[in-house]
Amino acid sequence: MRSNRAKVRAVSVAATLPMLAGALALGIPAAHAADHPLRDLLAGTRPAWATAKADKGATSDGARVSARVYLAGKDAAGLAAYAKAVSDPDSASYGKYLTAKQAQARFGATKAQVATVKSWLTAAGLKVTGVTRHYVSVTGDVAAAEKAFGTQLHNFAKGSKTYRAPASAASVPQGLADAVLTVTGLDNAPHMATHDDQLPPPDTVFRNAGPFSSYYGSKTASTLPSAYGKKIPYAVKGYTGKQLRAAYGAGTRTGKGVRVAITDAYASPTIAYDAGTYAKRNGDAAWKTGQLHQSLPATYTNTEDCGASGWYGEETLDVEAVHAVAPAADVTYVGAASCTDGDLLDALGKVVDNHLADIVSNSWGEVEAVQTPDLAAAYDQVFQLGAVEGIGFYFSSGDDGDEVASSGTKQVDSPANSAWVTAVGGTSLAVGKNDTYLWETGWGTDKAVLSADGKSWTDFPGAFTSGAGGGTSRTVAEPDYQQGVVPDALAKANSANGNRVVPDIAAIADPNTGFLVGQTQSSPDGKKQAYSEYRIGGTSLAAPTIAAVQALAQEARGKAIGFANPAIYAKYGSKVYHDVTDNPTGKGLAVARVDFVNGYDATGGLATSVRSLGKDSSLSAVKGYDDVTGVGTPASGYVESYRRR
Repeated sequence: MRSNRAKVRAVSVAATLPMLAGALALGIPAAHAADHPLRDLLAGTRPAWATAKADKGATSDGARVSARVYLAGKDAAGLAAYAKAVSDPDSASYGKYLTAKQAQARFGATKAQVATVKSWLTAAGLKVTGVTRHYVSVTGDVAAAEKAFGTQLHNFAKGSKTYRAPASAASVPQGLADAVLTVTGLDNAPHMATHDDQLPPPDTVFRNAGPFSSYYGSKTASTLPSAYGKKIPYAVKGYTGKQLRAAYGAGTRTGKGVRVAITDAYASPTIAYDAGTYAKRNGDAAWKTGQLHQSLPATYTNTEDCGASGWYGEETLDVEAVHAVAPAADVTYVGAASCTDGDLLDALGKVVDNHLADIVSNSWGEVEAVQTPDLAAAYDQVFQLGAVEGIGFYFSSGDDGDEVASSGTKQVDSPANSAWVTAVGGTSLAVGKNDTYLWETGWGTDKAVLSADGKSWTDFPGAFTSGAGGGTSRTVAEPDYQQGVVPDALAKANSANGNRVVPDIAAIADPNTGFLVGQTQSSPDGKKQAYSEYRIGGTSLAAPTIAAVQALAQEARGKAIGFANPAIYAKYGSKVYHDVTDNPTGKGLAVARVDFVNGYDATGGLATSVRSLGKDSSLSAVKGYDDVTGVGTPASGYVESYRRR
């Protein structure tokens, strides 16, 4: 199993985001500090890697710069406060959402603010290339950028490469302090997101070898060595909608009348055919005419750097998983022009500005250390605008556990770390005969291969391969809704004042107990394409699964749920959640897998391994809230708990 996570190669450890007193993290830069009487600093615009030691000297004045000046709007603090109020079940304003037009009128930038920002930028010698509700984009040379933003741009060593960045925090003229949220693009280190599925990209056909279980435990690997004192089952072929709906208490709900959006980069050219074929072959309701939509950009960029075709499988997984669990929900796929943060922000902004959906599933991100405060501010503003409109965002928590194995540092992922999104962790799921829910563990896998003589597992239980992302943020303060639920040992792991802990809720993610997905893929020689099915996992499966469950819950509520975290935590400790632990049966758990070495047929040989469950790096799923599964997974009663009484 090879990871296909497309990394968000942004930059540096971000400074702690500020807080509205007694409220959620605002996600806006720290209060502007006076640089001198005529300018105000934009905190967080100098990346942490731009140190004096790494400084390689001034950037050439003639070098080109492309930047975005994000607009603060009329009332940034008021936006955060209202987003909190409409999302809090205990607030008198709960559920009193605004339309997109009302939100823009109340909190968006005024024409006068936009005109002033444009005038300032053009006076400095920059060319305005675009104006949206969220930002003004500009291009120009370094000299003009330095004049506009009151800082010097230098070249800095970052790893083995050199990038441009501000030598000090950028600033704006004092009269613009209330109009400008932040500026991005002054540093030119790559800012790219990655998707979280746990299989190779389906450019070339991928197949699982088998033998398989049709449900958990249905086929025992009787000829293979034991593990944890017993014979173990083969991995499932891949769960389908009927099994997931039963596991997470869908009941008779279908998501009727609910709109779900999915954001990823690029767009699969065969998604309509694949989704329709998959539903027909696997017992899901047929897609109705007009039920699946796509909202795509005019052009795509960075296709090679982002691995564009690798994102096709992500879209396919997300669309098919949402429909499998919420078969009557309306689904809109919003494709970004690339995997860069700017383009992904545009896709999210499109959902909010046009209110394309009430629930948004997002299966991409990168480690927290590479997200700069300027980008965090831009993301959080979109999430807050969504909250006031009754839109909830669901983000996968990552597939590398505590991230030590992949990054060398224990950390969480972003944007899942935002206090304004629902971070979705992952589990290993056992669904038995007759679609009976058996148990779940926190998703974390150790792998050991079969010995040459076939009599034992080499170095059992083997090495860590993948697991649900989670842990304690270093940059985001602890939100109100986690207080009193998240143990201090987690919340205060990085600060005595407490920080955001990820995830909030969880669902199936382990590719060893994964979901069956169907997609058109290329033959190994690249000469033809054909539809085929394979098992897949990752928290990029968990995120659309939870988004679909929320669609069922919204159907039960009869009104948008919006930003769901306050409601999710308000139900903590009740029977509406499966309280997931790493050892639900009291004995070690594992499955056997037989894989094609080349990924598609037996000509390259077979590889047999044992995959132990509930082994997530340094993270642990324990009784109560934990940093692998959050409050747990939806149980029977969760969906109906949203009914208004």
